[in-house]
Amino acid sequence: MNKAQLVAAIADKAGLTKKDAEKALEAFTAVVTESLAAGEKIQLVGFGTFETSERAARTGINPQTKETIEIAATKSPKFKPGRGLKEAVNA
Repeated sequence: MNKAQLVAAIADKAGLTKKDAEKALEAFTAVVTESLAAGEKIQLVGFGTFETSERAARTGINPQTKETIEIAATKSPKFKPGRGLKEAVNA
């Protein structure tokens, strides 16, 4: 499913116009992005949890040159599905 199909499905389920559904979807993704960037966790009971995980800086090896390189610390977004979502997918 691509974005246009998702917008159409949201509009159909919620009884909204496609334009309003697209605004709602864009607002949702913006809020999730801003919250994760601020280090916050978003928990939707029954659906899942959006959070970030931190990877510490570490030393790696360039496989082509065999040189040692420093890999910077990073944050990565994660999604952990809730029980309701897992049950719906496996039903």
